Amino acid sequence: MHSTGRVWIFGDNINTDEIIPARYLNTSDPAELARHCMEDADPDFPRKVASGDIIVAGQNFGCGSSREHAPIAIKAAGVSCVIAGSFARIFYRNAFNMGLPILECPGAAERVAEGDMVTVEFDSGRIILPDAAGEMTAQPIPPFMRNLIDAGGLMNYVRQKTGM
Repeated sequence: MHSTGRVWIFGDNINTDEIIPARYLNTSDPAELARHCMEDADPDFPRKVASGDIIVAGQNFGCGSSREHAPIAIKAAGVSCVIAGSFARIFYRNAFNMGLPILECPGAAERVAEGDMVTVEFDSGRIILPDAAGEMTAQPIPPFMRNLIDAGGLMNYVRQKTGM
């Protein structure tokens, strides 16, 4: 499985309140959350992001409070994956539970520019950069986490396994 998309760059320590501000947590509607995704980090992001786009960030992406709304908002906004130098532990797990592919790749935010088109191969972790810029290697998505993504998240995975 792979994804090709336009890159959006964010820095270090992007917290869950920047991903989806607390003032919108009164809904769990993915479409409504998508309309406000990343707006406190980049007010124009919700209007400009397109299906298949890729977020690339620095260290500690998704820090702050634990909220499933954050990966739901990102996924509902059409972002195909998030690549970051590192992820906050709770965001890491919430992302896979919600079916959002994420890859750890230290230094990725320094190797790409906003607007670049990159291709990400989830199984190998290979990130193909534009033109002659080469490639990077992220930590591949572990097989069990890949199963969660393929199912569309943990709840769908459990439903498929149990037949419920």
